[in-house]
Amino acid sequence: MFSKLALAAFVSVVFVRLVDAQQTAWGQCGGIGWTGATTCVSGATCTKLNDYYSQCIPGASSAPATTTTSTTTAPTSVPSGVDKANFWFSFGDSYTQTGFTTSGTVPAPGNPLGNPPYPGYTAVGGTNWVDVDTTVYNKSLILTYNYAYGGATINASLVQPYEPTVLSLIDQVNEFMGQAASKPALAPWTSSNALFSVWIGINDIGNSYYQSGDRDAFSDVLLDSYFGQVQELCANANVGARNFFFVNVPPIDRSPLMLAQSADAQALEKTVIAGFNSKLASRVASFKAANSGVTTWIWDSNAAFTTVLNNPTSYGFVDATSYGGANDFWGNNYHPSSAAHDIWGKDVAAVLADTIW
Repeated sequence: MFSKLALAAFVSVVFVRLVDAQQTAWGQCGGIGWTGATTCVSGATCTKLNDYYSQCIPGASSAPATTTTSTTTAPTSVPSGVDKANFWFSFGDSYTQTGFTTSGTVPAPGNPLGNPPYPGYTAVGGTNWVDVDTTVYNKSLILTYNYAYGGATINASLVQPYEPTVLSLIDQVNEFMGQAASKPALAPWTSSNALFSVWIGINDIGNSYYQSGDRDAFSDVLLDSYFGQVQELCANANVGARNFFFVNVPPIDRSPLMLAQSADAQALEKTVIAGFNSKLASRVASFKAANSGVTTWIWDSNAAFTTVLNNPTSYGFVDATSYGGANDFWGNNYHPSSAAHDIWGKDVAAVLADTIW
C-alpha cells in the first residue's frame, strides 16, 4: 500500500539495490543482461517468460527456468496472485512507451507488462525505466498497464503530433477508461494499491517552442489540458485515483538532435522547458491541495539528466553527445539509452521508496 508521503518535488537520488542471495517472490531471476540472483526463495520457482525476463513465481511447477510461458493470449481465468498485486497505470510518450495495446494480453503474474513481451517496443530497442521499475527495482508484484504512446502530445488540438494516429494524453486516458478503469477481475485495483504516472510535455515543447506568441502563456494552456485529465482520473466516481507520480521535461535542448540546431534555438527551448517545469510543480502542489486523500510525487528528470550529462564519464558513458554506441548516453539522437534508463529507474525507485515499490 502507498504511504502518505509529503510531495517530493524535484528530487533525484542515486538508489542502489542490493542483490540478495535469493530473489524474493515475484522478483526477476534471469534474462539477457540480468546480473542479480538467479535462484528463488522457498516456495517460488524461477520461470522463464522470454529471453529478457524470468520471474520467481510462487507455487509454480519445478520445471527449469528454460520453460517458456506463452503470452500470446489473455488468461481465460483470473491468474493466481492477481489479487495480491499492485497496479501501475502509466501515461506518456516515447520516453515511456513499451508498445502496450488494450486489445492484447493484459498484465498478469509471470507477465507483468502484458503485451508485447518484456521489455516491449521501446524507443531504443532495449529496456526503459518502466521496464526496470516493474521487474527489477520493485519490492512487490506490480502489474503495469503502460498506455504511453510514442510521439504523444498532451492534446493533439493544441500541439499536433508527428502523425495523426498518435494517441495523445487525452486518448491514453480514454483507453484506460475503456479498459482497466472498471476494475475488472483481471485488474482488481483499488485507490490504495494503484499508481498513476504521467511523463509528457517533451513533444509539446519540441514541436512548438519556436512558434510565435507568448510561450509562457501557452504552457499554462497545455497544463490546463494536462490537469484536466489528471482531475478526471481523481474525481471520476468510477475511478477514484489517489496516487499520482509526475515527471517533468528533461533537457532535450541538449539532445544530439537539438545540438545540430543553432545556439539560439537551444537557448530558447531551454527557457521554455524551465518555465513549463516550474508551472508543472505548482500545478502538482495545487492539485494535491484541492483533492483530499491524494498523494503526489515528482521526479525531476531535468535535474537527473543534467547531473549525468555534466559528468558522463563518471556514469560509464563516453561523453554527453554521442549516440547509438555501446557506452553512449543517447540511444539515438533524441532518446537516452537503456543504460541511462536504468539510472532513471533507480532514481524513481528512490523517490517511491516508501510505497509498494
